[in-house]
Amino acid sequence: MNAARSIRLFTLITAALLGPSAIFGQDPELRFGGRIPPEVDAIYERGLAWLAQHQSEEGSWQDGQSGSGVDGICLMAFLASGEDPNFGKYAPNIRRAVRAIIAAQDSTTGYLPSSMYHHGFAMLALSEAYGVVDDSLIWQGGGGKPGQAGGRSIAEALDLAIRCAVTSQKKNRWGAWRYNPDDNDADTSVAGAVLMGLLAARNAGMTVPDDSITAALEYMSRSTGKNGYVAYSGGFGGMGESMNRSAIATLVQAVSKNKDSWEYEATLEHISTRLEHREAGHYLEYFRYYMAQALFQGDYESWQKWNAATVRQLEESQADDGSFSGGSYQTGMSLLALGLNYRFLPIYER
Repeated sequence: MNAARSIRLFTLITAALLGPSAIFGQDPELRFGGRIPPEVDAIYERGLAWLAQHQSEEGSWQDGQSGSGVDGICLMAFLASGEDPNFGKYAPNIRRAVRAIIAAQDSTTGYLPSSMYHHGFAMLALSEAYGVVDDSLIWQGGGGKPGQAGGRSIAEALDLAIRCAVTSQKKNRWGAWRYNPDDNDADTSVAGAVLMGLLAARNAGMTVPDDSITAALEYMSRSTGKNGYVAYSGGFGGMGESMNRSAIATLVQAVSKNKDSWEYEATLEHISTRLEHREAGHYLEYFRYYMAQALFQGDYESWQKWNAATVRQLEESQADDGSFSGGSYQTGMSLLALGLNYRFLPIYER
């Protein structure tokens, strides 16, 4: 048993002996989960083995949809199941992934390429790594030293990334983001990804301007209809149904502690009453990733039902080599759709 899982077991036992309120004031099953289904462990182990095998020496994943965001997604997949990030089986993969994200960052602007979508996911991943990955180990054998070019600490890289997001937002007429840092229009998909990165950074203890969070939430609110539909771009109109957009809108409202808002209630009802909905093509992994988190945050019983169905789907669709659709993005996102079974990433906390 690895160290992180030992800590989890110890805390569960303590909660059982002293009562859940003695530690976290919440149902231990909801906080920590129950017994991990063996099929989840099997899917996850095979997926991580595939990701480890297909990671480059530099730490990135170079198939199909490569970029800092994909590296961040794969990094979070390793962190999500509780592997010791510093001395565990996959610690070298974790360190290389962190190095790759930091090395790709523009040292002047803080931009994590190759789009603000990538920037958001990479910022989220660095936030989840911050505080659990030992900075002194990151650059061992990888060149560079903390404080030198190519050798920034996670905190330094995060600070730069936050500044990039805030600068980009201030240029944007909608107070949000689109694909390019200099874009003047915005869409709720990219905005949600960047906002989640900022919220995670704030939760990790980094300084994030309150007005930046507020402006982004206002954009998401302007884009949300009373029926739970969420517009794609522009802040108004275009309210065509998209479970993907409704899921990410639910998630950002929950993580920003706006569960008492009508927007949150509307989008949560929209997704929790349509658990049978399925996506296909390039939306599939995105849908699973956001639905898992949104339902967990808002409706635990619905998440349990949805999770059981997702486990069955992933068990059937995982390739013999452990991948999903043969790609790192698809594999990383599919594993993260199961990550709430483990409850290790801070962003997964309710």
